[in-house]
Amino acid sequence: MKPVRLAIGAFSVVVGVLLAMWLVAHLPGSLNPFDTKTVDRSQPPVLQSIESIGEYRASSANLQLVVDLEKDTRFVPSFIKGDRTLFVAAGNVDAGVDLGSLDPDAIDVDEGRQSVRVTLPAPRLYDPEVDLDRSYLVSRERGVLDRIGGFLTDNGDQRDVLLLAEDRLSEAAAADPRVLEQARTNTRAMLTALLGSLGFTDIEIVFADPAAEGS
Repeated sequence: MKPVRLAIGAFSVVVGVLLAMWLVAHLPGSLNPFDTKTVDRSQPPVLQSIESIGEYRASSANLQLVVDLEKDTRFVPSFIKGDRTLFVAAGNVDAGVDLGSLDPDAIDVDEGRQSVRVTLPAPRLYDPEVDLDRSYLVSRERGVLDRIGGFLTDNGDQRDVLLLAEDRLSEAAAADPRVLEQARTNTRAMLTALLGSLGFTDIEIVFADPAAEGS
């Protein structure tokens, strides 16, 4: 009977501990000795520099693609040494015009201040921005050696995936002529409305040839 009594006693102790933990967990925060709190000890931001931005971002391409990145080792089976990552990357690539680089010759106004001709640089694509809230990891397959050493390389691997995602977003935006065309349309509409409000009735907005700018 002694083993039975010991088992019953041990069971009672376990039940008692669990009951006590449950009661403590449901106490109000001020009475719960195990209640946790978050303390923000972050330092205030430090201003590094202030830069003037003369860019007009006129359009934005909202893109999503699948990044399939695989790293193999020659003559070694992938289940031993290998890494393949499937990652859905969502982000934006903006297109716009650098208005800050305009010189006085870019704006031609007639003597009666009724007509104006503005010559703008060709619109260009800006750096892509991966939206981490809309991006997610689909799967990752790693060989035995990669799993063992994963704690040393995970950050570097994630960086590789994000850099590849940015490259693919840029390529996708550059391959679609509608992104830059929409930037031209929106920039022309913005400046036409602005100049019209200043009293100009004959407004012409032209863009430089990208090939001429690059030469």
